[in-house]
Amino acid sequence: MAPYESDDAVGAAHEEAARDGAPGSGRRRAARYAVPVAVVGVAAATIGLVPALADSGDPDLPKITAQQLIEKMAKSDVQRLSGTVKITTDLGLPDLGGLEDGLLSGADHGGSGDGSSADPRSRLTELASGTHTLRVAADGPDRQKVSLLERGAEYSLIHDGKDVWGYDSKSNEVYHSTAAETGEERRAEPPATPKDFADEALKAVDDTTSVTVDGTAQVAGRDAYKLLIRPRQSGTTVGAISIAVDAKTWMPLKFTLTPRSGGAAVVDAGFTQVSFTRPAASTFDFTPPKGAKVTEEKDTPARTPAPKHDEDLAGGLGGLDVLGKGWTSVATVDTGAEGGLPTGDRGGDLGGFLGSLGDPVSGKFGKGTVFSTRLVNALITDDGKVYAGLVTKETLVKAADAGK
Repeated sequence: MAPYESDDAVGAAHEEAARDGAPGSGRRRAARYAVPVAVVGVAAATIGLVPALADSGDPDLPKITAQQLIEKMAKSDVQRLSGTVKITTDLGLPDLGGLEDGLLSGADHGGSGDGSSADPRSRLTELASGTHTLRVAADGPDRQKVSLLERGAEYSLIHDGKDVWGYDSKSNEVYHSTAAETGEERRAEPPATPKDFADEALKAVDDTTSVTVDGTAQVAGRDAYKLLIRPRQSGTTVGAISIAVDAKTWMPLKFTLTPRSGGAAVVDAGFTQVSFTRPAASTFDFTPPKGAKVTEEKDTPARTPAPKHDEDLAGGLGGLDVLGKGWTSVATVDTGAEGGLPTGDRGGDLGGFLGSLGDPVSGKFGKGTVFSTRLVNALITDDGKVYAGLVTKETLVKAADAGK
């Protein structure tokens, strides 16, 4: 295989791509938090490499620079596709002995009686952990379908024009909403495909980042270039982000985020099968099954709309600010809840439980508790401030001291 030219002129590449409409043209102030929001909000946003995703043998493709590859990705406009995506997320969260499953069962599957198990805004958060298989299809900006395949059941989210349908076959519940917005304004959150993750990762590219082309690969039987994104700063938990980009359509086929600590990847999402022909029109047809419980959006509690991609995420989250620069940036918000973790008759038990999951720390800021995953660390101080970022515990404490 021919050698590939490295390109660390990230600032120039990113600016050029942004002018051509690349993801990453949004404000830089909070862009670094697109990745944790994607991962931890999927939670707060993202496993070893799955053998089924990559075929053996690296294709021999023409040389390309990182800048050229980013520009081609920015101009890619795949309108029609269908395929299967496997996504695995491993944040290294503690085993809560089934507590998480119980909460999901109560909140997302109708256990509380307050919502629908077919509501996509809660249902797709299941992608935040474990391994999942998705079937995806798209025919232009107004027709998409994502199906989450489970053992003996399936959850489908269908967007057809102004109609958005969610269907949970296990509970036979349907969720329906309509809106004037179409296309990407109505696209499902959180991210579910390699392109979704890649779009968020490219927002983080600036002069604190090294971007190179790291050879080639085959993904889902298609030739691809591998774009490698590495932080230049120490103090971050991110080791590298690898994006396999289709050599013909320039659409991302696979996304892998590995932590600096090593071991399995935190997020690994990629196509196992993909076709760029138009899906059958019937793919997007949906009629509620007989006997299904149908919940209209107007019947559900009002929710605060998520900020658009071109808005300042800090403003969208209400009071969130950013300390530092680049991959060692830390988001901070003052909750106004002095006393740190919950206390009181019931709060004492909860506070003790949460405290057992974190590490006590102290500094110029006072005292607090750090909660850690393999990617995101968060500090809750006793005076009600929260600091979070893709940074080590030591970097988090320094940021809190500096912000005091």
